[in-house]
Amino acid sequence: MSWRLGAMVIDALASTEKVRPRVCLVNTAMGDNLTYYAIAYEAFNEAGCDVTELKVFPQPSADPEERLGGSDLVWVGGGSVANLLALWRLHDIDTAMRSAWEQGVILGGVSAGSLCWHLGGTTDSFGQILQPVTNGLGFLPYANGVHYDAETQRRPLLHQLMKSEVLAPLAYATDNTVGIWYEGIEATTVVSDASVDPTTGPAAYKVELIDGEVVETRFGVGSQLR
Repeated sequence: MSWRLGAMVIDALASTEKVRPRVCLVNTAMGDNLTYYAIAYEAFNEAGCDVTELKVFPQPSADPEERLGGSDLVWVGGGSVANLLALWRLHDIDTAMRSAWEQGVILGGVSAGSLCWHLGGTTDSFGQILQPVTNGLGFLPYANGVHYDAETQRRPLLHQLMKSEVLAPLAYATDNTVGIWYEGIEATTVVSDASVDPTTGPAAYKVELIDGEVVETRFGVGSQLR
């Protein structure tokens, strides 16, 4: 089976404004599984990219500052966000990611590759019962709710953690197949890899703690959040 990039990632590549974007794949959250790298390499190559990777097993495969800073787009795969954050900090990849971001490199990803940029959120990194992760990189000063429509624990736990002040009082959440573009730290546009009805289909949500109660605002695909 071969995989091809969805509309979200194609849009991210277009945002680099490069004829042949340099893409760095980072699959720390899945233990640098070679199958995932092979699939992603094929898809990004097919889309006309120059593809590299930054692995941490058994040791970093390149200097993080050089590899990440020399990319146009860094794409982080899903898996264990807790393990990802621990290993990134061990190898100074966290500071290299921030440096790349400040230089204008586009950072993105799915699941753990979304959570990592935020202050924290809900995760299954510790087992089947979801728990909070509160030590995200914090480039985006919000909580993050992934798989919002696909796992029944996700929404109520996010609300509970916001009410108990374990997580930030402002969060952005996404149903499966949906993502949010940020410009700097500002959430801007709701995007999707699938053809979905913007009124009834998967969506993104601004989740706020107001006077002790959680208030959700739904944004369909194509919506502007600012």
